[in-house]
Amino acid sequence: MATGSARASAREQVGLFTSLPILWHEAESVRELLNAHPPHWALAVLQGHGPVRPIDSLLHGRHGAPLRGVTLLVMAQPRALAPQENVALDRWVRRGGRLLLLADPMLTGDSRFSPGDPRRPQDVAMLSPILAHWGLRMLFDEAQPPGEHAVALEGAEIPVNLPGRLVLAEDARKCAVLATGIAARCAIGRGHVVVLADAALLEDRDTAQATRINALEHLIALLGA
Repeated sequence: MATGSARASAREQVGLFTSLPILWHEAESVRELLNAHPPHWALAVLQGHGPVRPIDSLLHGRHGAPLRGVTLLVMAQPRALAPQENVALDRWVRRGGRLLLLADPMLTGDSRFSPGDPRRPQDVAMLSPILAHWGLRMLFDEAQPPGEHAVALEGAEIPVNLPGRLVLAEDARKCAVLATGIAARCAIGRGHVVVLADAALLEDRDTAQATRINALEHLIALLGA
């Protein structure tokens, strides 16, 4: 497996599109936001692969194309995408982009904000259009017992909690499901996509942090160089 420092030497641009408190901690005010907090462990992992660029839209804006120069994009429980954003994401991947997508159908991480508060992370991933375009559907078993546990995924332990299950469309040829549907790996044009139907591994806990770091590095490595 390639190390983060080895990847960082290539100085690839890492895009991060997320509703989770990875770049900034949850805060009631700007003053509280600016107070010193230890950085999220996942941010340090991504910075080991190159400069991290925060992304909140996949569409062209006054600052240009948000994905220009990005070679690795991590989308972790993002907001729902507009139709034009689905098109832009698909085009970027087909041109050689590498996408790690963590889409959780039932987010279990704690938040200080109440349901409905726009500052709260996205509780349910709503990415059906782009997943369907790539030949995937996400199912969710409401009867499964809650609680974090590890799932073996091609040589690594991935922490999950109330995960979804990815299944292939009948005519799907671009993707393969892994670990009984917890994840999928797709070859889209010249690019590659790894989808994880859960986001529990990104919780900012002191416990099992080494396992979480290894899991995130492993998922990135599955995308190839």
